[in-house]
This record gives sequence, structure tokens and C-alpha cells, in this order.
Amino acid sequence: MITAATAAALLLAGAASAQEVYGARHVTPQEAATNSLLVWADPQQVVRWEDGAGIAGMPILLKDNIETTDMPTTAGSLALLNNAPGRDAPLVARLRAAGAVIVGKTNLSEWANIRSSSSTSGWSAVGGLTRNPHALDRNACGSSSGSGAAVAAGLAPAAIGTETDGSITCPAAINGIVGFKPTVGLVSRTHIVPISHSQDTAGPMTLTVEDAAMVLTVIAGSDPLDPATVEADARKVDYRAALDAGSLRGARIGVMRFATGYSNGLDRVFEENLSRLREAGAILVDITQGPDPAMDAAELTVLLTELKVDLNAYLASTDPRQVQTRTLADVIAFNIAEPRELALFGQELFLQAEQTKGLDDPAYVAARATSLKAAGADGIDRMMRDHAVIALIAPTTGPAWTTDVVNGDHYAGAASSMPAIAGYPHLTVPMGFVRGLPVGMSFIAGKWEDSKVLSLGYAFEQLTHALRPPTFVRSIDTMEENAPLLAAGSSPVREGE
Repeated sequence: MITAATAAALLLAGAASAQEVYGARHVTPQEAATNSLLVWADPQQVVRWEDGAGIAGMPILLKDNIETTDMPTTAGSLALLNNAPGRDAPLVARLRAAGAVIVGKTNLSEWANIRSSSSTSGWSAVGGLTRNPHALDRNACGSSSGSGAAVAAGLAPAAIGTETDGSITCPAAINGIVGFKPTVGLVSRTHIVPISHSQDTAGPMTLTVEDAAMVLTVIAGSDPLDPATVEADARKVDYRAALDAGSLRGARIGVMRFATGYSNGLDRVFEENLSRLREAGAILVDITQGPDPAMDAAELTVLLTELKVDLNAYLASTDPRQVQTRTLADVIAFNIAEPRELALFGQELFLQAEQTKGLDDPAYVAARATSLKAAGADGIDRMMRDHAVIALIAPTTGPAWTTDVVNGDHYAGAASSMPAIAGYPHLTVPMGFVRGLPVGMSFIAGKWEDSKVLSLGYAFEQLTHALRPPTFVRSIDTMEENAPLLAAGSSPVREGE
């Protein structure tokens, strides 16, 4: 049996076929230690996926806020434990129609991490804690925690995550894989447990940019039930066919210097990769001025207001025999009554959301205008125009922090907010390691420029080949590069000896 520790390396080296790697997988104790899976669709299923076959037969995992006909959809909450409406989300239907095999559901940060500002990412009441396969005491980030950890662990070559702000790109980078957040409106959100109709989207999380482009080509497209996707059919292309390994040559790219400094080690790896980009012919332009600081507070107002409206609408669409919590207020009451739900952290964001006054509230309308302008017209668009660049780059986020269920996440920052708020494409590609922990490079551009972002990331990936299978160590303290530095050194010589 081929284990996750060698699966990615064998595939990339051509030493084993995809069918050998994924055809009859048995989860090893190491893989199980990530706690990334909630359920297999069919534990006895044998997936026959041949190299070069494209999407047909490809085993794909889904974040457990995406509905399928054959598995419950819980969003990690015990309130939705029996939520099995028997319908495929349109993106799932597209995958099945293309021949992909939906093999299971992954754990996630409960309610996609919108319940509390002091949460532990990767934890849900249904699934427990997802662990990072590169070091099991490190966080997998969120909210697509299980999707990132499962792909990194070799349980499937691809998963679908969802993002409102950073929930694809952060867990992809921190688990050492590729993650792509498309332009909002390129992929349907119907039958996905929502946070925000302004910012929510689904996207692929894979081992390679080519696989991400292949999956995106299938799931992109218009959906009459999702008005945001009205242009998707006209805008989508064959993203895999459009990949160009030479796309960096002569490309002017903006370096978001204001989005660095999360750690010294990360900055060193980033600078090394900037040198590689220059050697490949890219023209790098430093950008030092970030977006309007008012953007972040305005974003939170938007997310909380839309959460109440959108979640209430979703809950109303479920079967009341399966889901007794019919509103956000009901979910809040359920959490108070269920000890496991609030044992590690609270629900203060839910409480704030419940107090919001709807989409006609002037405060919400103003906040959406402020955040959208700061992130889009005065943010990404301005930076690209003023500096005459075709894309922006930055470290995606810092290396994984140690999971801390007492104090919550130790999150230093990320490149995700501007593209998330503006609804623009954002790709993360592995760029190296900091003390054995993977870190990613972000590629960002304007609305509907998904193909360009993927192509630049693909060209970068061909330079670096920074994908590395995880080792499932308990802690980075035991890694060969770290352990000697943590041991006692030579004893000092005492006077007279």
C-alpha cells in the first residue's frame, strides 16, 4: 500500500500511477491523526483514476458545508447533524457529470469560522480538531481545514473548499498545497451553507496548479439560482489549456511589501523566491501603501449583516424534520443548550450578527460601499494601475502556529482580505518551508482574471517545485533540522577546571 508520506512524491516523479496511489486507499494511523475527514461516501469504493485521464474518475473530497445527495451536510455544527436534504450543490452536479468521484466530506472550522473571533481554527463540534500533517501540534488554519490537510496527507488529489476571507488560501498555504479562490460569481454557491453573498465562493484545493485549473474548468459556470453567476458561462475558459509556463517572462508584477513581516523566516523564503521570479524574467515593482484601514471594520459589518440574512434563508430551505434550528437565533439557543458547542470558545460573532438590521440598514449599505471601494477600486485596481503591473504577489500568510485551545488562534495576518472583499481571484502556491513548515506565495489580479492568475502561479510552480509530502511528526521540535538546536549545548567550563 502507498501511504501519504510518499504519494505526492511518487506521482510527481512518475514512479507510480494515480490509480496505484488512490485506487484502493486505506487510511494509515498517520493519516488518521490529521482528523481531516468526517465521512467517506462509500468506504468500500475502489476509485479507478488513470494518469492523464483528466477529471474523469478523479477522487475529490468536499468541505462539509457543500451539499450532496448521499451525505449529510453539517458545517461542523451539531445543530445540522441530521441535515441530509438529498440534493447536490450545482458544483457537485458538475463534478459528477464530468466523471469525478465524490469520495467524502472533510472537517472544517465550525460554521466556516464565523462564530467567534477567538476560535481555534480547524475545530468543529462534529469533527473535533483537524491537525496539520506537517506537524500534528500545528494548526491547519481554516475554515477549509480538513480539505487542506486531507489533500496534503494524500487522501485525495483534490478537494473543494470555500472562502469568505482566507478560508481556501490560508489552509492551502499552511498545509503546503495549492489553493485557488476564484472571482466571486464564477462558481455557484447554491446549496452551500453561507456566510456572505458578497464574498462567498467555492474553489479547488489540490497538489498542483494544473489540477486546480482542471477542477475549476468543470465547476465554473452560470447557475440560475445564484444571480452572482450570470456572467460565468461567458467568462469561463479552459483554465488548464490556458496555463503557460513562460508567462512570467517580461511580466510586471507588484510586490505587496505592506503584506509582509509575519515572521523573519517567512520573509527570507519570500525574498529567495523573488530572486527566482527575477531570474525567470519577471519585472518586480515594490508597492508599499496598503488599502484604507477602514476596510477591515467595514468588512465585518458586511459579513455579520449578510450572515443573518443568508443563513436564515439557508436554514429555511432545509427539512424541518431534520433541522430544528430554523434561524440564526435558534442556532444561538441550541449552542447555549449543547455543552460541547461552547466548551472551547464562544459565539460572540453570532450574537453580534443577530443584532444586525438587514440589507436595507444604512450602516450595512455604507459598510459594503466602503469595503468594496477600499479593496477593489482604491485597492487592487489602483495598485495595478498606478504601478503598471498585471498582478500582485505577497506571502499568503505565516507558517502554521501551534494549536492553542486556551487562547485561540495566533494568526499574524494574510494577503487574503483585499481579493476576498473585492471578489477577485487569489491563488496560493507552495514556495518553501520555514523550520519544516510550508509557506505559500499569493498571486492576485482583477475581476475575471482567473486564467492569468493561474498561469502566473503555474509558471512559478515550475520554477520552485516546492511541494513536499508531510512527515506527520508530532512537533517540529523533533525534526532533524530543529532538534539539535533545541538540545543542550556543551557545558560551560568552570574556572579552575
